[in-house]
Amino acid sequence: MKKWILIAVCVLIVGFVGYQWVSAKASPQTATAQERTAVVQKGKLDVKISGSGTVQPVTSEDIKSTIDNNEIDEVLVSAGEEVKKGAILMTYVDGSDPIIAPADGVITTIAVQNGERVNNGQAVAHLTNYKDLQTVVQIDELDIPKIAKDQTVTLKVNAYPDQTFTGTVTTVAEEGAATNGVSNFDVTIHIDKPDNLKVGMSTEASILTASKENILYVPLDAVHTVNGEKYVFIASAGTDKANSGKAQTTVKTGLANEDFVEITDGLSEGDTVQLPQLATGSSSGNQMRTMQGGFGGGMGGFGNMGEMNRSGGGRAQFGGRSGN
Repeated sequence: MKKWILIAVCVLIVGFVGYQWVSAKASPQTATAQERTAVVQKGKLDVKISGSGTVQPVTSEDIKSTIDNNEIDEVLVSAGEEVKKGAILMTYVDGSDPIIAPADGVITTIAVQNGERVNNGQAVAHLTNYKDLQTVVQIDELDIPKIAKDQTVTLKVNAYPDQTFTGTVTTVAEEGAATNGVSNFDVTIHIDKPDNLKVGMSTEASILTASKENILYVPLDAVHTVNGEKYVFIASAGTDKANSGKAQTTVKTGLANEDFVEITDGLSEGDTVQLPQLATGSSSGNQMRTMQGGFGGGMGGFGNMGEMNRSGGGRAQFGGRSGN
């Protein structure tokens, strides 16, 4: 009985595979190209560079004694207390100038007690200002030449995904840190209104490095380059698809970001340009390979055939750049 069942199953499989093979011969794979075009736009083009980092306080420092071998008379504050710049924090027994707060903030720690002797430079407390915050982000060495003090920044914070914060570049590190042969530089950004932000939160900064208004621009992938010459294809206005064609036009480019590039010469507002085509295809042969793979999963003799049905995909990434 088992022998007859096995024979019947084999007959079914062979018949199905044969049917799919015949269908594939009768209906060969066809591929169609999806037409893509874009209209030359006129408007504003921004170039931004991104980097990630964390929220940090602008002021976080040790408060130190400036007198050597003197005795603390009285500690006037406690840990967690908010103070203003210039507030008296501690006094000395001999009446020397007291220790004062160097800035507004919160006294996070007290390191001495009444009657304890301290030396010049010894840390007696720590102060942090949680209302004045910044973020330090890492920028790739290829992009760091474009970063400058006072550039405007938009910030996203993971803890508040629906909010956008703003800031300004305050410092750019003179030295980078190398990791796996690539150097990154710290860029410090002062946060304008850090409402609800806390030290240590993750940030994503987008630094505006260049901007132009009233310029012509097209999608980045509309522009092709051969031997240093840049050109686009003007979309045909012909109605006969079989006879329609594309006219090649040389262009000059300017500012560019991840998505668009400025056209300084060669096109006019409203022109329609051709974009790279996206090929789509269908084949009953693909169905056959898929089904064969399915049968293979159930029978050891056909196991490797399932590997025949594979598909892959990817995406292109573009970095901001300028041309001429």
